[in-house]
Amino acid sequence: MDNIPIDTDSPSVIQELIYQLKIKDIMSCDLVTLRKTATMRSVQLTMKKYNLSAIPITNSMRILGLVSIEDIIKALDKGYINEKVERHMTRKLIVLEDDMPLSFAISYFNKYTFGRFPVLNKEKELVGIISMRDINTQLLKHLNTAMQALENTIQKEQLEDIKSNEKEFKTIKFNFEIAGKASTEIKKTLKTLNLDRKFIRRVAVASYELEINQVVHSDGGTIKAIFDNDKITIIAEDNGPGIPDLEKALTEGFSTANDWIRSLGFGAGMGLPNSKRVSDDFEIESSPKGTIVKVYFNIEKDK
Repeated sequence: MDNIPIDTDSPSVIQELIYQLKIKDIMSCDLVTLRKTATMRSVQLTMKKYNLSAIPITNSMRILGLVSIEDIIKALDKGYINEKVERHMTRKLIVLEDDMPLSFAISYFNKYTFGRFPVLNKEKELVGIISMRDINTQLLKHLNTAMQALENTIQKEQLEDIKSNEKEFKTIKFNFEIAGKASTEIKKTLKTLNLDRKFIRRVAVASYELEINQVVHSDGGTIKAIFDNDKITIIAEDNGPGIPDLEKALTEGFSTANDWIRSLGFGAGMGLPNSKRVSDDFEIESSPKGTIVKVYFNIEKDK
């Protein structure tokens, strides 16, 4: 696997991670070690058992040397696989410290031909092993975490930017050419917030039903959407003639639409009931001067 270059050609987010992370954030701490009295054969069997390419040779937590898969291959070829590791382990080790920036490890891999480096703490005790596989695997995990945090930040900023922002649309009696514009624009705005699709659909259903209700039953009015941090509010306010019986108007299937409106596919008597059903809170008041409907949708904090 190719090493990661530390230069300006790498994406900035990766560059930041490379300089922010420390070796201890990336290294493998699940160590398998052997003593110097072990044989090269026991090292071979241990490598096979744990699927390792190198094993540190230690005395307590102090590293004495390292036996790699290359050393085992050499021992098999030259016939000393049953000899003790203290005679054949690599003693001249290049080590890293756990508190070093990750950039140090990457520069070491670019400079040397080794496949892994032992990692020591300030007390010179062996605390880990780091390989390019560790770096690539863990860097990808940290990158995903960083990208998720960035997405959450962007979403939060979008919510803050749009806080108390209002969008208002006019409706005109029997003007079906522009009917649906308000709900479409409201839906577009909600999509920029990366909210849950089901949540967006609920808001879109209510805004569309209230918009069509005004076009079909009123003398025209406005559809207003208010975007806050914790909720979306849709306010439909028309210019009359009002609703004589609110209880009937909220009954599914009840409609005062004429045959012409029904022939166009509207007036099924589901506008207000649907709006109430999909919302988290619903308010309505009406008089001959007009009707005001307010529907509320609570934004869940983890969305």
